[in-house]
Amino acid sequence: MAVDLKDRVINDLRACRNPDDLVALDERMALDHRDNPLHRVICDALRDRSIAPVEAAHWLTALMDHRNRQLNACLNLACQV
Repeated sequence: MAVDLKDRVINDLRACRNPDDLVALDERMALDHRDNPLHRVICDALRDRSIAPVEAAHWLTALMDHRNRQLNACLNLACQV
């Protein structure tokens, strides 16, 4: 991923004020940058120390909580297919 794109994504992450903002960013990344999903950007930034571990933990927890809710909804046949 290009450095300027990574920096933009990290700035967008830091601008997220609630989990809904984060999920929206995740969905935009999935559409616009299929090869670089948001969780991978977060992990790469954590590895190269451009973000703090507490930031990464907060973001990844919110993303995983959203994924778990989606999975549970599908397992309970409440999801829209």
